[in-house]
Amino acid sequence: MDLTQRLKGKTCIITGSGGSIGRATCLRFAAEGANVVGCDIAPEPAQETVRLVTEAGGTMISIDPADLTKTADCDRVVAGAVEKFGAVDMLFNNGAMAYFAWIDGMDDDTWHNTINQELDLVFLMTRAAWPELCKNGGNIVNTASINSWIGLEMLPALAHVAAKGGVLSMTRQLAMEGRKHGVRANSVSPGTIETNQTRFILQDENWSRIQLGRAMMNRMGQPEEVAAAVAFLASDDASYITGADIAVDGGIRAW
Repeated sequence: MDLTQRLKGKTCIITGSGGSIGRATCLRFAAEGANVVGCDIAPEPAQETVRLVTEAGGTMISIDPADLTKTADCDRVVAGAVEKFGAVDMLFNNGAMAYFAWIDGMDDDTWHNTINQELDLVFLMTRAAWPELCKNGGNIVNTASINSWIGLEMLPALAHVAAKGGVLSMTRQLAMEGRKHGVRANSVSPGTIETNQTRFILQDENWSRIQLGRAMMNRMGQPEEVAAAVAFLASDDASYITGADIAVDGGIRAW
């Protein structure tokens, strides 16, 4: 078996394709032979991901800008994938936006915007792709978070933990509902991953000591390390795995 081509010929939608984890996953999936359909609310980074994938010899299109909190945009992404490649075999619900505040400083907008942009969009995108996934016995991978499982001392993440906890529970329900259609659903829970949004931790001694000290490996994870776990779950190597969550967190949950 050629493990470098586990996704050959599969059409995979990757949301948030202009971000760090989204881009790394697009590159990984394309390297494994997938037809990649990216989407992002921000066109410029999304198109940069297309350029990188194409230059590396992969196959990718991007449908952008796409606001996945809107039903019409979710439908448009799925329709674009089917029009270009004829099917949807896999959905990676990666794109999201969180807003942070401690409870005594959290206003209604901070709460509702986080739930909308981290939880509602997973439902809307999955609902849009569901008929196509059921046709092909496809699979779903959702991005949850280490915050689905534990609190982090430095992070004012009440709305974020509620949203990502919802994603985690939704994944188990989707696995149950999908079983009759051959659809698998799993999630990954990243810990502290080095992205443009988290790199500041490396320059803050207090954050680094507390946040990175929680991980057994005492370092940030890399977007490519999350992408590797997602590629495994998307492949037939994970054919007997559904309703599961993989922690990509450097061991935070283990001690």
